Amino acid sequence: MTLRTKIMSMFIISSLLLAACGQNNASNNAPENNTGNSEQTENADNQNTGNEENSEEEEAEAEAEFGEVYKEAVSELAKAQEDQEVDYDKVIELYNNNLQSLVQKRDGEFEENIDQQITTALQAGKEGSMDGAVVKQIFDKLMQKVFYNTIKHEFTEISENWGNTEEVTAEVEEAKEYYAILESTVEKRDAAYGTTMVDTINGGFNEIESAIENNDEIGFQLGKQVVDKTLMKTFYLAAGALENGYASKAAKEAKEHPEKAKVEQAEGWAFFQSLTGYLGKHAPEETELIEKQFSLESDVAKIDPEAVNKAFIRGFSKIALHEYEESEENWGEDKAVITALEGALFVDIIADDIKRMKGEDAYSTLNDQTASYLEAVKAGEKEKAEETLSKIETTLNELASVK
Repeated sequence: MTLRTKIMSMFIISSLLLAACGQNNASNNAPENNTGNSEQTENADNQNTGNEENSEEEEAEAEAEFGEVYKEAVSELAKAQEDQEVDYDKVIELYNNNLQSLVQKRDGEFEENIDQQITTALQAGKEGSMDGAVVKQIFDKLMQKVFYNTIKHEFTEISENWGNTEEVTAEVEEAKEYYAILESTVEKRDAAYGTTMVDTINGGFNEIESAIENNDEIGFQLGKQVVDKTLMKTFYLAAGALENGYASKAAKEAKEHPEKAKVEQAEGWAFFQSLTGYLGKHAPEETELIEKQFSLESDVAKIDPEAVNKAFIRGFSKIALHEYEESEENWGEDKAVITALEGALFVDIIADDIKRMKGEDAYSTLNDQTASYLEAVKAGEKEKAEETLSKIETTLNELASVK
């Protein structure tokens, strides 16, 4: 297969993947088959307790296997990068029998179509219509999005079951198990950028566990935000940060190694999918620009890493502004504190960009202001909070309009 043919084939499959983003997965919405006579219903009712216990045990066993199966599938797909034959039937079987149910659950909960995107990519790899290295990246990073969404699912479960210490303790352990699958991705970004996100996330989980022990619900909410937003920072650094993000890597490779650049473009696209929820809601224009740059339908030689990076900066600045607006509107409530922290965490996501654009001193000042505002909100010092917030908003509005 010629290079041109390979790339055109990827364009076609990419169209299917993109179409999946805008379609409802019918299987997610299909009703369960509840037909049966009254005797069957009565018997089922009598067996509910036993079935629920079995279901919980089976779920725990499945969770322990997700990471192992995911790694086995990725390892098989990675053979394509070494020009070795990939056993796609094996990967498809691993996915269908072990991972698909989890993906479909998160699809239904978060209104996603990841199952359709993954199955399309795997089938394309099997048929030879998509580069195997591209298939590997799509499968790998979209599964990471599923694990990330499952961490958020567990956090929601903790909120809903707050007060039931045994239940929420089990759920935080489940969240940590899913994070363990993602930790190597965080470690890679720490190594590339000199960050300490692994420590930050571990600190967030420690805060959550302490909050559960002390029945401190707002402490849980704050710890949850640290974990969530630091994972978002991980995905951003992987996709759109300058130098080591995949937009930059693909642009550098495009002229001399277009096939490798196409793989890096796919990797950037797949990492970006974990960020589209927040960005799409608060910064739709920036989201559209980034999506177009990373799309496999786009010419990899035309990727503009500066444009991608600035779109991310604008997008996260707009989200931070929204969080601070929420904090101001909910003054005196727990939500004011939570959204004040969220604003600070979104600023932290683009910390290196702010330092590069405005200098270390300017970032240090902004960082001090976000911390000062958070403390003022906690202490109920409204005048101080308003004065500090005005300064924060001035800087963020500048960043939100960077060209």
